[in-house]
Amino acid sequence: MKFMKLGSRPDTFYTAESVRTISSEVSSDIIIQVKGTRYLLHKFPLLSKCLRLQRLCSESSDSPQHQIVQLPEFPGGVEAFELCAKFCYGITITLSAYNIVSSRCAAEYLQMTEDVEKGNLIYKLDVFFNSCILNGWKDSIVTLQTTKALPLWSEELAITSRCIEAIASKVLSHPSKVSLSHSHSRRVRDDVSSCNGTESLRHKSASKGWWAEDLADLSIDLYWRTMIAIKSGGKTPSNLIGDALKIYASRWLPNIRKNVHAKRETESDSDEDSDSASEATSKHRLLLESIVSLLPAEKGAVSCSFLLKLLKAANILKASASSKVELATRIGLQLEEASVNDLLIRSVSRTNNMMYEVDLVMTILEQFMLQGQSPPTSPPRSRLTIERRRSRSAENINFEFQESRRSSSASHSSKLKVAKLVDRYLQEVARDGNLPLSKFIALAETIPDFARHDHDDLYRAIDIYLKAHPELNKNERKRLCRILDCKKLSMEACMHAAQNELLPLRVVVQVLFFEQARAAAAGGKVTDMPSNIKALLTAHGIDPSKHTAPLSTTTSIHADDNWSVSGFKSPKSTKNPTLRMKLAEDDLDANVVPRDEIGRTSRFKGLLALPTQPKRMFSKLWATNRTATEKN
Repeated sequence: MKFMKLGSRPDTFYTAESVRTISSEVSSDIIIQVKGTRYLLHKFPLLSKCLRLQRLCSESSDSPQHQIVQLPEFPGGVEAFELCAKFCYGITITLSAYNIVSSRCAAEYLQMTEDVEKGNLIYKLDVFFNSCILNGWKDSIVTLQTTKALPLWSEELAITSRCIEAIASKVLSHPSKVSLSHSHSRRVRDDVSSCNGTESLRHKSASKGWWAEDLADLSIDLYWRTMIAIKSGGKTPSNLIGDALKIYASRWLPNIRKNVHAKRETESDSDEDSDSASEATSKHRLLLESIVSLLPAEKGAVSCSFLLKLLKAANILKASASSKVELATRIGLQLEEASVNDLLIRSVSRTNNMMYEVDLVMTILEQFMLQGQSPPTSPPRSRLTIERRRSRSAENINFEFQESRRSSSASHSSKLKVAKLVDRYLQEVARDGNLPLSKFIALAETIPDFARHDHDDLYRAIDIYLKAHPELNKNERKRLCRILDCKKLSMEACMHAAQNELLPLRVVVQVLFFEQARAAAAGGKVTDMPSNIKALLTAHGIDPSKHTAPLSTTTSIHADDNWSVSGFKSPKSTKNPTLRMKLAEDDLDANVVPRDEIGRTSRFKGLLALPTQPKRMFSKLWATNRTATEKN
């Protein structure tokens, strides 16, 4: 770092009986009071260089021999005043980036200008500031940091703005043209290969963002202004801006959850502790919102994981709604990069008993689905789905992107990844006993049908939700299972679903139908049952060898429960009266609201036993199909 020395006389200031004075053969004739400290000094050396002291002494009515001058609001305090006083006496002083701000403000306060004496302190400080401080990298940063002690004076004297401009110009220039003196910069230069003089790979990658760690030492208001100046230059790639923000956030936003818990613990303590915790939370909130406002507009400038960490911090710190929406929107644009753990945002609300912030994830998914249109090669969807998608596409994302939208194939690929991500996320949140059914269904339905090649993960999520919510009635279980497409279940999932007593009976029947239809489509003519159905019938004491006829694929399903049977035709009259009777009874049972009243009659007792005793129903079902086949 640069420094400058002024004066040649030795330091003769000393303290006597709580009074600062100077060794001299001439008795003192002026007393100066600076923030509780008294100075016994001499008028001649001080008044010859300080216009303010001249005016104060001329206006004072005290005795000329011991005039008392009060300087209660002296900028920089006692240290800055003593430095100016020593300059007036010709005593050697040392100026550097650490004290130039306070010295310059003190000299301005005392009006030590060229009009009073040529070569006065203000002139010398300005020369040092312009020629040395602003040309050095670390000098500029340290000087900018010291402006926090005197913000108003620094702004008025343009010290802050000039330091910011100097730092930004160095960031925008090539690193080789900047005099690097910071510890991180020295570490980067040490990576230069000594064998042939070429840069190592580490140096090449680090040299592009060599300035990020140095700027992370700044307070958030100065950092924000500096980053705005760097971004306005238009020469720094957006990914480097994103990396710098990540470094700054990791420096100043650690252990946010611990700080919030500490705040809650101190709420019952003294008011002083509570106020200090609230103040710390407010500072972190301001810091977070400032970082969000600095995020580059370009997609992919920062990782999705980093954005989700910011969103978690915003949720904990109760940041503004605009900041949360901004983060959710950006996350939605690159959601395919996220992991399940990234999306598990813990709820901090005391009124909401849910474990996770499902609404935030829902907002992210909605923003993700706003991107582009579905690929032309995707399967046709219902008119209702198309209208819903069009209405969402008409919404405004609220900020512009400087790169073009991804191609339809890339968008299709990302939707496939997000579909897997959402289904696995549903498996995690389904364990929350306080998660409402409507929110679970809304999350699952956000993903379009074509994005799920199979429904195994979705089935696992439904199974977990049913186990975690045993209080669901039959209508609610049927609502939940409407989002499941039995045709997209694997053999293993079908076997599990066929024996799952938590599922509605109608879903179990559909699983058997579609498994039999899949076997028929694969082998043409089915003469035997699939192994999983054989195992199921054997487990219930039914001999599968006596029921070789395939299940009818023309059985009609009630319109209200048309979940996933669009590939089957419904004849005018069903050939399976047993199944029609069971489904009709199932619909009748669904209309009975109080479950307690169902067991009061023998008729409803029989209906309740159906899901747990499928032996009779399956025996009649197979026997009916066999009779129909023999007649044909």
